[in-house]
Amino acid sequence: MTLTPDFIETLARARADLRMGVPVVLTCDAGDALVMAAETASAARLADLRALGGAAVLAITNWRAATLKVPAYDGDLVRIAVPEDATIAWVQRMADPAGDLASPMKGPFSAVREGGADLHHLAIRLLKSARLLPAALVIELPDGPEIAGRYNLTRVTAQDLGGNLDALSPLNPVIDARLPLSVSEAGRLHVFRPEDGGEEHYAVEIGRPDRSGPVLVRLHSACFTGDLLGSLKCDCGPQLRAALAQMGKEGAGILLYLNQEGRGIGLANKMRAYSLQDQGFDTVDANHRLGFEDDERDFRIGAEILRRLDVRRLRLLTNNPAKVRMMEAEGMEVAERVPLAVGENPHNHEYLATKARKSGHLL
Repeated sequence: MTLTPDFIETLARARADLRMGVPVVLTCDAGDALVMAAETASAARLADLRALGGAAVLAITNWRAATLKVPAYDGDLVRIAVPEDATIAWVQRMADPAGDLASPMKGPFSAVREGGADLHHLAIRLLKSARLLPAALVIELPDGPEIAGRYNLTRVTAQDLGGNLDALSPLNPVIDARLPLSVSEAGRLHVFRPEDGGEEHYAVEIGRPDRSGPVLVRLHSACFTGDLLGSLKCDCGPQLRAALAQMGKEGAGILLYLNQEGRGIGLANKMRAYSLQDQGFDTVDANHRLGFEDDERDFRIGAEILRRLDVRRLRLLTNNPAKVRMMEAEGMEVAERVPLAVGENPHNHEYLATKARKSGHLL
């Protein structure tokens, strides 16, 4: 029956539940598990989870585990046994490195090595997709469907979850309308909405770019602090304005504004990274201490929007060679990489140097 939510809609519910501190049930061939986000879990729900029986495990990424000096036995994650007397404060401090320097977590921690970790890997990926810290409270269940039904919990299966977490959600155009801008009165804004309930993405079209030739394009990831507030900690705001100004000067171009704040980890986690930077960590190390990769963005989104706009050949405004490679891997022809070296100041000098040294940016 079409009134019943399909898997994509169920996945959106699971993300929303985790963000609100509600557990979800994951099911795979090896069994079932109840999963909660460590970041949003409450003391009451931790007690309820324990009351179900079984041993509670905290799954964290290998990056976070490295800061806690716990060896990774499960590839890119670690399963840590949650002590019976552990409080919710202990769980959240294990997940969030904010207090690592001022009040380090005391080990040793007991890493679980027996059994499979498939459900734990899925739990981490699901939390990342919900823009939450990648730390999951997991307890294996004897009968996941029964528990999900008894407590009215969202249940997702590994078979559906694995493929859909990796797949790019189809992007559908919602509306486009004329938008006169200071750089060009011939502006137009296109809005695209993913079918999985995620954030919308935008394309700012200047003039009438000639689709037969390479189009001047900028893939710009949202940066609330830099684009809107004029933050001096990054070069995002100056890059946004310089890209639009160049398109206005040339009379044509397309700027994609992709809602992938903080290299894809979300604004809250980006501010956590900023707090760690204030403690002396660089931008890459801060992401790692939070449990994330250097860059969690998905630039397939940009390629899909460009295809929707009938653009295949680009003059790409970027200092990041990885963007060129990713666009080419998605079937785009990058005729030219156009440098965009603006916005350096005393507050972001080290940040830019780190991007050049560790991420290969050409500055």
